Amino acid sequence: MASRQGGSGDAEPLEPGSTDRWTASTAAPATPDSRHGDSKSRSRPGASERRRSRSYPYPGDHRLAETGEAAGDTVARTPEDPPLRDPGLYALTDHFRERLEQPGRYVSTRTVSDAIRRGQLRWNRTDGWRFALVDGGIRFVVVVGDTETNSPVVVTGWTEVADREAALAAPRWDAVDVDTIAVRAALSESAESPIPDRIRPRVVTRPFEVGDHRLETDPGDPFVRCTACGCRFRSKEAITSRRCRDGTSGQ
Repeated sequence: MASRQGGSGDAEPLEPGSTDRWTASTAAPATPDSRHGDSKSRSRPGASERRRSRSYPYPGDHRLAETGEAAGDTVARTPEDPPLRDPGLYALTDHFRERLEQPGRYVSTRTVSDAIRRGQLRWNRTDGWRFALVDGGIRFVVVVGDTETNSPVVVTGWTEVADREAALAAPRWDAVDVDTIAVRAALSESAESPIPDRIRPRVVTRPFEVGDHRLETDPGDPFVRCTACGCRFRSKEAITSRRCRDGTSGQ
């Protein structure tokens, strides 16, 4: 069964890191899962270093300021404040819009909205805020920025296989969808390293795009192959460092 889901995001600009800490949003309940840690942590990161010199009130944000201002007064926001759960406040970067149109990506504007409303919220000291939502065995990760201003944005998004058996059983996905997500995530997680053993078990018969290349892989192959130029790749760095030219010999 072909995928009914258009567009996806991967981890090209931002990668999950060991400094991540998951925390429940003050605006909506978090959805715990084993990879993302304990959702009971509700401390706000960086509270002792909050900046009060800039004030960017959000519509409907009537929290009491730490200085004792009355509800409804201007409330300062900082990058450390948990982002709001209203998808209508967020714009999409050109970077993210471009990825919505590429084959083999599975993040859509609908999944972004669902992740912002219901996803688990993670703070990363280097990357800022991410929402993550598991649906049908697949984890959707949405990265947001400018959350201290009146114009927050969705920076990028991607998918990961959270539970392969659940994903294969879900009517939303077929086996090629699941293997495509697994291969793309593996390439991004280890961008500079060859990963033949993580590619070999996967079957991708509907090409997905990375850089200039349209990639697929057959069972047992330790590489992905560009359907246009025939190049063979074992790492993401190799893919993105070579332009696609028809008739180029494989590497």
